[in-house]
Amino acid sequence: MTVDPSHFAVVMPGVSSEVNVAKTGLWAEIQRERARQQRLRDQEFRAFRQAEESAQRERVRAEKAAARKASADLKEAKRLYLEDRKAEAEEMTRALQDRVVELDGVLAAGIRTRPVITFGSLKRQETYPPFDAGPLGDPIPPPIWEQYAPEPPSGFRRRAGSARYAREEQEARAAFDEARRRHAAAETRRREQLAKRREAYQAASAEAIRQAREYNEGIEMFARNFRTSDPESVARFCTLVLDDIAYPEGFPHQTRVIYRPEPREVVVEWELPPQTVIPVERGYKYVARRDAIDLDARPEREIKERYASLIARVTLRTIHEVLVSTPASVVDAVTFYGYVSATDPGTGQPARPLLLNVTAPRAKFDTFVLSALDPIVCLKDELTALVSPHPYDLEPVRPLVNFDSLLARFKFVAGADVIAGLDSRPDLLAMSPFEFETFVKQLFEAMGMKAWKTQDVKDDGVDAVAVSEAPVFGGLCVIQAKRSRYAVGIDVVRALAGTMEDKRATKGVVVTTSWVTKDGHDYAVRHGRIEIMECDHLKYLCKEHLGLDVLISLPKPPPGRR
Repeated sequence: MTVDPSHFAVVMPGVSSEVNVAKTGLWAEIQRERARQQRLRDQEFRAFRQAEESAQRERVRAEKAAARKASADLKEAKRLYLEDRKAEAEEMTRALQDRVVELDGVLAAGIRTRPVITFGSLKRQETYPPFDAGPLGDPIPPPIWEQYAPEPPSGFRRRAGSARYAREEQEARAAFDEARRRHAAAETRRREQLAKRREAYQAASAEAIRQAREYNEGIEMFARNFRTSDPESVARFCTLVLDDIAYPEGFPHQTRVIYRPEPREVVVEWELPPQTVIPVERGYKYVARRDAIDLDARPEREIKERYASLIARVTLRTIHEVLVSTPASVVDAVTFYGYVSATDPGTGQPARPLLLNVTAPRAKFDTFVLSALDPIVCLKDELTALVSPHPYDLEPVRPLVNFDSLLARFKFVAGADVIAGLDSRPDLLAMSPFEFETFVKQLFEAMGMKAWKTQDVKDDGVDAVAVSEAPVFGGLCVIQAKRSRYAVGIDVVRALAGTMEDKRATKGVVVTTSWVTKDGHDYAVRHGRIEIMECDHLKYLCKEHLGLDVLISLPKPPPGRR
């Protein structure tokens, strides 16, 4: 690959190019949130599947154990025990075989003719939930005279006269009139509260729809810039595509992307899976005379061949994902750099050798039948890739142009987690608002939040809604993140209190890099269900739950009133 520096135009998170992608922090949030959600879905599915398989094995074992216990014949009990142990070894072998099938299917799992990520899928709904009046929507039942009317006189009471009944009726009428008066007053209050609630809803709905439209306008600008081959937009979109790929358990998910507009080339640095993803066991066998399950080791040659084939499949799938998600008018070729993080066996030091480097022109790649080809032969013979002759042994290749040499001159877009990207003494005030909100979400998750519901459209200034069974944040909790250098006033606390009432939340939290004014603190104390986390508290939580020693570069120290 011949390199002309004038052809490069690439970007780094937080740095704008000449054609600025609106709200860089927004794209970073989209990218990280989609990748995080995908990984969580994969983890939940794998955990569910493993739990189901484990439960099934336990049920079978329990049934067989019960059968042995119930058997009066010792010989029959021994036979059942041997069958159980043999079945256990067979189940362990099946699990290994399933893993091998999953690894062999890495390329096939990604073959598609339509993209998964589109600009349309990134847009938000320009709608708002229907108005919910709650209990205020139900009129208060009026008092009924029959519930107050005295019992009419009869029998002896009728003969004794009606004076007593008249007195009782008069008293009942007075009580009934008083009840009607109280009902009228209560109904008036209900209607007034309902009107205020409806007015607040209409304001919130209008603001939410406005924000959704503004957000979608940003997506449309993103799409326009992408179609005109704006380097930052193309690199960011391709990073979103790659971050969305679901690979088997044990695969890293790290990538960096560069876009060269002149040759319409996407350059990808990809973290390949380590050698340990290949099972070293081929199967298990039960040996009755020793009552033991022995390991059948996979031959070393097969392990190395499987690893070489696996990284070839990952390479072809990564290239395919980019090409199928982008038009030929924007991307004509993909260059892939495949690295693996490992330990150098000779020095014991961390190593990151380049195992594979290839450039795939779209016109040639589109002729491949990915479901039928041999991935190694395809890379070596058809694409003339630089492939390590011994990838399992971490023997590197030396490309004509090293990816790191490009980074020394040009910026890039990285698919990375906010927390994973923080280095020593990161300054929270240097984050964009969206990055700070994402950071706060990750901090609260580390503190024990069981489930997050990040709102597609922000409502009333609330950044997130969380549900947790933890003692501190039990029930529904709304969080507002304020990345600020100066004092946060009482109006922020009041707004949070109003949203808590609207959402019927049990807890509200204001998180800020600065401090809250005294009247804001006093309001929170009077309210009783609002917690305030200021700069020093936030730094402590970062250290306690994330292991991060963060910096908050305030222009002046907070007032020492507490």
